Amino acid sequence: MSIETTKPCEQREIAGSCSAIELLIEPKSTDLGGFSVRRALPSGKQRKVGPWVFFDHMGPAVFPPGQGVDVRPHPHINLATVTYLFEGEMLHRDSLGNELVINPGEINLMVAGKGIVHSERQREEVKTENNVLNGLQLWLALPEADEELDPEFHHYAAEDIPQIDIDGVSVRVLIGNAYGITSPVKTFAETLYVEARLDAGQRLELPDTVEERALYVIAGNLKALESDIKEHSFAVLTPCQSVSVTATEASRIAIIGGEKLSRRYIWWNFVSSRKERIEQAKTDWKTGKFPKVPGDDIEYIPLPER
Repeated sequence: MSIETTKPCEQREIAGSCSAIELLIEPKSTDLGGFSVRRALPSGKQRKVGPWVFFDHMGPAVFPPGQGVDVRPHPHINLATVTYLFEGEMLHRDSLGNELVINPGEINLMVAGKGIVHSERQREEVKTENNVLNGLQLWLALPEADEELDPEFHHYAAEDIPQIDIDGVSVRVLIGNAYGITSPVKTFAETLYVEARLDAGQRLELPDTVEERALYVIAGNLKALESDIKEHSFAVLTPCQSVSVTATEASRIAIIGGEKLSRRYIWWNFVSSRKERIEQAKTDWKTGKFPKVPGDDIEYIPLPER
């Protein structure tokens, strides 16, 4: 997703009253013409969690006939994007020549490395009637040694993502290791990404094997000790402490985390450990040095003038 299409959200950070919660971030919803986006990372007080530097909840959005997601080609460097949908579909094209539809439950991992261009649209046949989109898109900072890798693209089918039942709670380990199971999704740093669904009254102990962790409530409401974690809230968890959450109503959550990486600079769609690398990427995009997207090489998002 291009940042131009999802303007930075004004956010409110609240110190958690529960020692298990270090910080609560309440992203402000931004309406992009029927398409609602909530951005939890980066925020004013929390730039990243582990290797995760960007966290967007796309939707839920219902598009009328003739409308849908239509993000023109745009570039990325030194990061990996992770796209995961709950409802709807998205058409991915990139400058490596990949073209495929992302469906619910699948994982798209696009490794930008030294530079990639992609577009995110919806097929015209999908837009002939009302269609729904709901999902998450996250960005991973690559370790410094991997920032300039050749770009890669990996697609993982829904049936290949491991799932486990923990005392009645359905858990999917999207990336990394948790609850004794390991995801097949490629990693570069120690990374955690888990989705879980809880019925009202159910409790889940969160994985505590990574250095930094956070939880986002996709839908529903939770309690962690005496603290409420409301729908669409992003809770940064206290390190090295066992944390359990209890659903006060049917809830769906995402848990992210991993090892702490060095400082990263973010400008538009560029993420790097080096400011000068971002400046080079700006020049390269403005002068047309990035590769084109086969089949989608007419339109593009211009470099922002800021």
